[in-house]
Amino acid sequence: MRVIAKFVTSATEVRQFPDASAPEVAFLGRSNVGKSSLLNSLVGEKIARTSSTPGRTRMINFFEIRRPGKPGPELLFADLPGYGYAKASRAEISEWPKFIEPYLHERAPLALCISLIDAHVPPQENDKQMIEWLRQSGRPFVTIATKADRLSGNELRNSLRRLEEAHGIEHLLPYSARTGAGRDDLWRHIWEKVAHLRP
Repeated sequence: MRVIAKFVTSATEVRQFPDASAPEVAFLGRSNVGKSSLLNSLVGEKIARTSSTPGRTRMINFFEIRRPGKPGPELLFADLPGYGYAKASRAEISEWPKFIEPYLHERAPLALCISLIDAHVPPQENDKQMIEWLRQSGRPFVTIATKADRLSGNELRNSLRRLEEAHGIEHLLPYSARTGAGRDDLWRHIWEKVAHLRP
């Protein structure tokens, strides 16, 4: 699926959030889980900066998404700072709850949360906490296992099963930003979730 992506703004305060123009999809995950790589893979171009250093995303970055032929944005993607380890100052990190929590709790256009966990590492407590928060909040969400290409077929199946059991997830979608595996399935899920909300 081809889409056209456009950077809108970065926000570190609630007042900097863009006006609601389309349903929003938020991308959440630990630092270095591969959020930026997945976003770039999903839209087919480099809209988000990738880095081997955890914690590079320190703001909420918003991107308009539309399919060719559509006059205006059909979706907004929101790339949130990673949780867990981050190479940012304590002062910066202490500011994050002031705009991240209001976004997740109160943002009216937020239609779907994409929770990313690393298929290549054992279950992490902070991933479990995030998934539980999403479950308790009632926000619609889907959980993606990134870096799936780093594991062989049996290794991947075993890893997905362990992660599903640890986090109480019925189905974990494997994704590889390098090969594009899982891309069509994730797009299908996104459009299904927001179909009735699009302008």
